[in-house]
Amino acid sequence: MLRGFPPVVAADTHTLILGSFPGEASLAATQYYAHPRNQFWRLLGAILDEPLAELAYEERLRRLLSHGIGVWDVLAACHREGSLDAAIRNAQPNDFASLREHSPTLRKVCFNGKTAGRFAPVIGAAGYTTLVLPSSSPANAMLSFDQKLRLWRDILT
Repeated sequence: MLRGFPPVVAADTHTLILGSFPGEASLAATQYYAHPRNQFWRLLGAILDEPLAELAYEERLRRLLSHGIGVWDVLAACHREGSLDAAIRNAQPNDFASLREHSPTLRKVCFNGKTAGRFAPVIGAAGYTTLVLPSSSPANAMLSFDQKLRLWRDILT
């Protein structure tokens, strides 16, 4: 059984971005979105006008939190060979009820890709605004960086 990471949130986090589950590169590095071809940090850096992709991991997280944005995954644990969401088995969701406890100002939950987006109705029913975004994964090559960026800018609205 693979285990994910704890949430990166603060008391003043107003927006949370949920992925599905860390890929092999992220698990090995114990960092969210560690695969060098994943566009997560580039996308958020462009949106926030911050050089996130160029910074050390801890500084990336600090800057993200300074903008009121947090990161987590929909799954706490699962079995999976490789990094593809399609290979996920025996998935165990994270404790979303704890979101209000960790981040009482949380209002918006964004989902990085369709797999994570399956949880949007559950999170929406809990009173949060939800937004399903195209995956930042290198496996999602159907959209260019600029096409993804146009959609990801809705995080700030």
